Amino acid sequence: MSTDTHTSGRPRAGAGPGRARTITLVVVLIAELMNALDGSIVYTALPSIQADTGASSAALQWIPAAYTLTFALALITGGRLGDLCGRKRIFLVGTGVFTLASLLCGVATGPELLIAARAVQGAAAAAMVPQVLATIHVTFDGESRAKAFGLYGMIMSLGGVLGPVLGAALTSADLFGLDWRPIFLINLPIGLATVLLGLRFIPESRARQARRLDPLGMVLSSAGLLLIAYPLTVGGERHWPAWSLAMAVAGAVVLAVFVAQQRAKTAKDGSALVALSLFRGKAFAGGLAAQLVFGLVSGVFLLTWTLFMQEGLGFSPARFAPGSIAVSIGGMAGAMLASKVAARQARRVPQAGAVLVAVTLVGYHLLITTQGTGLPFAAAVAPMILFGAGFGMIGAGLAGLTLGQVDHEDAGSASGLFNTAMQLGTALGIALASVVFFTHAPAGSHGATVTGAFAGTIRYVTGALTVMWGLMFLLPRRARG
Repeated sequence: MSTDTHTSGRPRAGAGPGRARTITLVVVLIAELMNALDGSIVYTALPSIQADTGASSAALQWIPAAYTLTFALALITGGRLGDLCGRKRIFLVGTGVFTLASLLCGVATGPELLIAARAVQGAAAAAMVPQVLATIHVTFDGESRAKAFGLYGMIMSLGGVLGPVLGAALTSADLFGLDWRPIFLINLPIGLATVLLGLRFIPESRARQARRLDPLGMVLSSAGLLLIAYPLTVGGERHWPAWSLAMAVAGAVVLAVFVAQQRAKTAKDGSALVALSLFRGKAFAGGLAAQLVFGLVSGVFLLTWTLFMQEGLGFSPARFAPGSIAVSIGGMAGAMLASKVAARQARRVPQAGAVLVAVTLVGYHLLITTQGTGLPFAAAVAPMILFGAGFGMIGAGLAGLTLGQVDHEDAGSASGLFNTAMQLGTALGIALASVVFFTHAPAGSHGATVTGAFAGTIRYVTGALTVMWGLMFLLPRRARG
């Protein structure tokens, strides 16, 4: 029985008019798309940003890192704020601040303001994004919820891969003589429309027994994640100095203290930042672990594949774009398929996606080892449609099955943890690329060296997919109605 209550005065969202629910879904998915794009759209514009602002190499690294770090650190708090203060309210505040921060990014004349605005963007996204999954969870039921989660997976697949392509297109178009700035300014009309439509159509929901926020838990969780995420973000570029490893170990210790504090807080007054009861069910724990591995696979493969296409095979960034589009098309198709069959097939959907990706990569590895740097463009791009389809099936299936078992009371907290797992997994994957790829193909390598290093990386990725496939047996056989 749901313990969630809606404060907007409307009927319970799950029973609301179909048109209003559809608009609600569109609004929250547009917000998720903005976040997915902004996490990656900046990469292809970095050379233009450096030329225009005079940013140093260190400052240039912090333009994407500032967003990623603040986003990862604040997700757990952002999710819980939605449970306590109202998911609609936190979603609208987060989206509004995200839009204003995008304006600051677009008008920044120096790297300092741009980095600061990116940090604010990331923190705002951490308030906005957990409410997306939480709102879907409390607004839809049964098969309609499975379809909505499928569309969420499609947006994730589309945004993460389309970001660099859109960034290159907007930068090269030099709209109104603004050079790289439209990659941020494009958020202004989209964000404003999202806020206005959200005010009208998103139903308010929150935990019925609203508890106090947990300031100590916020500090411990953020500190622990920072101590782990920061060295993962910058350690590889600095060849893993001793301080980066010490910082990661310290982060693990702080997170252990955080778990102990959460247990004590739960026993004392039930107002812990994280609902530890979520981990009593194997579905949530298994789904969270699978999501972490999914992020790892995404981080290590998409980074090294980009280098393989451009530095190994010698394709220009413009010619590389069809490969990203192929992944996006496949991801949308896979997510749409998952949304249609998820309610009946449950964990078979993401497991089939993992198998599809693994089989595709085995074939890709065979092509690379036999063709080497002579691999034709079509052969390098075509398999990525199947790769994207498998990724779409995994993303859509994991979200629905992991969060579908959660009570409405803790939807925001669960969503924050789910998104945090993806962010940490991606950071870990990028860090592991330093071990499995860059040790064999140092910066500046080309041709056969890069191609061989990428072929070796595929073996590690396939192994990680096998682990993820096994973790998915902890997910339910049937979706929760």
